[in-house]
Amino acid sequence: MPATAMTTDAGLYRLMTWLSPAFPVGAYSYSHGIETAVEEGLVCDAGTLSRWVETVVRHGAGRMDAAVFHLTYAAVAAGDAAAFADAAERGALYRGTAELALESNAQGEAFLATVAAAWPQPGLAAWQELLDTTSYPVAVALVAALAGIGEGAALGAYLTAFAGNLVNAGVRLIPLGQTDGQRVLAMLEAPVTALVDTTLATDPETLTADFGAAVPMVDWTSATHETQYTRLFRS
Repeated sequence: MPATAMTTDAGLYRLMTWLSPAFPVGAYSYSHGIETAVEEGLVCDAGTLSRWVETVVRHGAGRMDAAVFHLTYAAVAAGDAAAFADAAERGALYRGTAELALESNAQGEAFLATVAAAWPQPGLAAWQELLDTTSYPVAVALVAALAGIGEGAALGAYLTAFAGNLVNAGVRLIPLGQTDGQRVLAMLEAPVTALVDTTLATDPETLTADFGAAVPMVDWTSATHETQYTRLFRS
């Protein structure tokens, strides 16, 4: 990988493809607990959906995934197998519920399998041998680092896709019109961008010391979803 990774036109093409809704990781089947939040009346319109997803980004899985992504990318760039294993363990295990763990780990495994089949990266198999379970941020950060794609662009694309999938779930569940969904995504641009900037400006040691999430209502809706009578989504 180059000493200074840049996002070229080819890199941008790959990011847009890998994090597109068309990429077969099954993202459309996960709501991150939003299905229960809608059922309970906690999310009922564009405003409540925007605030809910922003909270997930700022204080929940978005914050945690950004840290895992940064730790993974740095470890791969440095060739540090021990740091990579630590980041992978954090990404796989630090989840509030079984469904949230499934959501991240199943997508991570599917992402690596598809990349290996269609976009083979030199060295990918060797890094994969260090993994027992692969969370989604670890998978994307690993492949982006090996492909020499700039970390800022890769993390921004990952978080944008993550937020977009939650908004899309809300659009289908509430339901909302597509234009309202785009308004929500526009409102999420600032918090997503701020999280990317903050994460990249924080050294790995600080990220590991301050690692975690604080979204008890999201965890509650996710746990409740496991026994919800009627469900369209896997989480």
